Amino acid sequence: MARIAGVEIPAKKRIEAGLPYIYGVGPSNAKRVLEVARINPDTRVKDLTEDEVARIRGAIDKLKIAVEGDLRRVVSQNIKRLMDIKCYKGIRHLRKLPVRGQRTKTNARTKRGKRQTIGGMKKVLTKT
Repeated sequence: MARIAGVEIPAKKRIEAGLPYIYGVGPSNAKRVLEVARINPDTRVKDLTEDEVARIRGAIDKLKIAVEGDLRRVVSQNIKRLMDIKCYKGIRHLRKLPVRGQRTKTNARTKRGKRQTIGGMKKVLTKT
């Protein structure tokens, strides 16, 4: 197993498919990193040498890709800033509601939690 940016990449995967396990490295960034590091994308992680792993780390630094802890910190600071200035997106974060325009009358269960039934709402019709 290769350890890059504090993440263990699965040994049986191709390196092109394994790099996106790192937070901040998606499929397109993985291809760019491998081009800069001059590594075949079809190589399995278990077949990488220490030199190749070092070249991958260097390529991530060279391309200035924010990964793992640094990126998570930046994202959380951005969300906190939105909440502090009380903009619309910040208020949605504060209330734990969807931020990007999704509907909440139905759906949004992951954000709103389990359904709560309100009793006594149904009116009873009586014949007179």
